Amino acid sequence: MSTKIHATVDALGNPTGFHLTPGQTHDLDGADVLLKDTAGATVIADKAYDAQERVVEPLEKAGKAVVIPCLSTRAHQRIYDRHLYKARHLIENFFARLKQYRAIATRYDKTARNFLGAIHLAAAVVWLN
Repeated sequence: MSTKIHATVDALGNPTGFHLTPGQTHDLDGADVLLKDTAGATVIADKAYDAQERVVEPLEKAGKAVVIPCLSTRAHQRIYDRHLYKARHLIENFFARLKQYRAIATRYDKTARNFLGAIHLAAAVVWLN
């Protein structure tokens, strides 16, 4: 009944990739698809992506800087750059601009293929503005 949009943006907040998953799945399912081939030298993500073996270690092995805060329940807290983490607002701003389009915000399209096409179209308009 619901769909999660997983997205990556560049340093300017322009979209670089999308992936759809069912609404009940964890955010890591989208991370497996989007983050493995990301071109950026630094990956900034929120606490939902704090998975050492699944996300952090593969990114570090690929030579990328990882700026992901640890969950508060972890015994060993990973050090991250708090000033660089503030740039995460770029992805939040992108989703705010994307959801200004009613068809995206209300999931107007019935099929995932058409919905993803609408996301790509709206993202292209966002990028051009």
